Amino acid sequence: MNPFFAPTPRSPIVVLMTFPSSEEASRIATALVKERLVACVNLIPAVRSFFVWDNTLQDAQEILGLAKTTLSQLDAVVSRVQSLHSYSVPEVIGLPILGGAEDYLKWVIGEVSDKRII
Repeated sequence: MNPFFAPTPRSPIVVLMTFPSSEEASRIATALVKERLVACVNLIPAVRSFFVWDNTLQDAQEILGLAKTTLSQLDAVVSRVQSLHSYSVPEVIGLPILGGAEDYLKWVIGEVSDKRII
């Protein structure tokens, strides 16, 4: 991590998630946005994932989700994805955002700070 980056609870982050189908990805992305846990989710179809599961090499077609939220929401996002996901161990990884378009980052912070449920 950047030694000059001092994250706060309001720091914007990206959350990476993978899904086995576009239907599941859409369902979970919609829930996360409606519940104001994330400001936005981009779904990228047809990523190819290689990993070992149950001691067997897997080669899977998955959907990649990129969600934007704040550090204070990360635990809630992880819990919600785990509760809705079909995988027993879903990928949900938070990464810091070190910079970007200031207006966009302010929008992300505002969207997840306003807890009105849609």
